[in-house]
Amino acid sequence: MAQDIEKETIVKFENLTKVFKVKGQDFKALDNVSFEVKKGDIYGLIGFSGAGKSTLLRMVNALETPTNGHVYVKGTALDTLKEKDLRKVRKNIGMIFQEFNLLETKSVFDNVAMPLLLNHESKDVVKARVDELLSFVGLSDKAKSLPSELSGGQKQRVGIARALATKPEILLCDEATSALDPDTTEAILDLLAKVNRELNVTILFVTHTILVVQRLCNKIAILEHGKLVENGAVLDIFASPKSVIAKRFVGQVIPSKIPDGIVQELKKYQGQYKLIRIYFHAEHATDDVIWQINAKLNVHTNVMFACVSELQGRVLSIITLQITGNNDDFKKVEDYITSHGIEYEEVNI
Repeated sequence: MAQDIEKETIVKFENLTKVFKVKGQDFKALDNVSFEVKKGDIYGLIGFSGAGKSTLLRMVNALETPTNGHVYVKGTALDTLKEKDLRKVRKNIGMIFQEFNLLETKSVFDNVAMPLLLNHESKDVVKARVDELLSFVGLSDKAKSLPSELSGGQKQRVGIARALATKPEILLCDEATSALDPDTTEAILDLLAKVNRELNVTILFVTHTILVVQRLCNKIAILEHGKLVENGAVLDIFASPKSVIAKRFVGQVIPSKIPDGIVQELKKYQGQYKLIRIYFHAEHATDDVIWQINAKLNVHTNVMFACVSELQGRVLSIITLQITGNNDDFKKVEDYITSHGIEYEEVNI
């Protein structure tokens, strides 16, 4: 994949604030949010309920408008557009929903065809495009079926096909897998990865599930109470989460917590050791850093916890290390680790 500096910024949030009136009181759903989405990204927007994720997503197609700040789509500020021009922008943006939003009295074919019919496309164009999309999502044999005859995963495939009907460059997914079982979720995430890879569609995916981000996304924005807490490459944030909420999310898929039984034992000897958590990428696998620490420095180490995961095709290992020695020894260990380009943090219990 090309580096970000070589990629077009397709969506830009600039100092974005959104205030709603709730029972006569101001509620700040978004608070000065700024970041960019590059063409080809799959950007996960994650946070707990009320974090502002869906509000932010709806800003991209102007279903919500900012109280302050701007949203740019391909360099154009949406708040500067007249309704006619805004409709043109929206044709380049598809959207899929948690509850599918299919027309229950219409066939699968007609549901997928709806955006094309609204664009007054000819019957031949509609048929060719719908047939192509149903083949793409694996539902060619369901063209005449009604939504009530489909499983949840099949309904979401229809929703994806419909969202792609007008050949958008951007796809917005609002909790698109929340209503699905784990196996079906995996299949839908595979399909969305295919959409991104083969159709070069940029995806913004709202979720409260970090597993979805781990499985699908290359970028992540973490929201809390309307504020952007952390954002960037999934690998970078998973490797070294800075905020409390990021650590909570990452800890769900890459556990780093020392078991309580071990913690109780360690507390008996506080002051005689230091605990550090080391983040190893695949490129450090042959460095023998822990062996070198024991061999070259006047310390004794003990691995208290370790976890290995794969993200974006790269291996990430997290090791919590107990170091016994004096303060000068601790400093030598930290300097040694830093000199090898390895990230670490001190662990307090």
